[in-house]
Amino acid sequence: MEDKITRKRTFSDCLICGYNNFRYSAIEPMELMLARFKNEHFYKNSDEDPLISVFTPTYNRGSLFIERALPSVLAQTYKKFEYIIVGDCCTDNTSELVAKIKDPRIRFYNLPKRGYRYPPTVENHWLAGPVIANNKALQMVKGKWIARIDDDDVWTPDHLEKLLRFAQTGNHEFVSAQVTQERYGERTVCDGHVVPSSYYKINKLVNERYVRIGGTLTWFHRSYLKFFKYNINCWRKSWNRVNDVDVATRMYKAGVRMDFLRKPLALYLPRPGEKTVGFDAYKNTKDDKLKHFEFNNNE
Repeated sequence: MEDKITRKRTFSDCLICGYNNFRYSAIEPMELMLARFKNEHFYKNSDEDPLISVFTPTYNRGSLFIERALPSVLAQTYKKFEYIIVGDCCTDNTSELVAKIKDPRIRFYNLPKRGYRYPPTVENHWLAGPVIANNKALQMVKGKWIARIDDDDVWTPDHLEKLLRFAQTGNHEFVSAQVTQERYGERTVCDGHVVPSSYYKINKLVNERYVRIGGTLTWFHRSYLKFFKYNINCWRKSWNRVNDVDVATRMYKAGVRMDFLRKPLALYLPRPGEKTVGFDAYKNTKDDKLKHFEFNNNE
């Protein structure tokens, strides 16, 4: 869920966010029109089995990644995919663990440095932590469709197949789905959030469209939308500050054709030693998170 800002915004925050908002609002709708003109005809065949690019941003969670995300991707009923794993300058054994998995569909890239990006608070790590790795992954994709799964997430075996066929049948550019999440021992199905709504705080309708957007681990979209980059300055905003909410809102405002599949296709589970998920988990383990995500200046 969105959290109220816990710091006083500076003049620089307002200036940078104002500039970005103007730039995104002016440029991204035109980029979408151009991308459609160049690429939409490649998606006319709704029966094809295209290459899907799956990506995961990760930082020093090698064991958890090998236990959760990676096996759930490799277990997919839909087999025609590449799997891009981007380490945010991992210093643990992530690289070695991935190298042991002999699957030609897997590509691992470890960013060479992880220097200062924003004030290193636990809140900012939650808001903007994976942005650099995400954008690197988007540069690397080769498929016609893109799906994201974080290192601690789990997909159902039919995840890719269901989302692909749903998107193809409806001629959608972006689709998402329900998620089963666990908080304090109780599992519930999250039905996403309606845009526009108080969650997204979009009061003016855009083309009079209502759509639900599910959790990031269910995002599935055409690869020509990869020009919607994740925003490293999302933490400066007064609302919609989480990096994925920021980019989803921009896609919606630009006019991307979206739809929502009411079927649970992923599990959002607490990490080992934690009892809940999302920002609550970060707040409950604040000291551990600050130590885990601290920046370095290695070249």
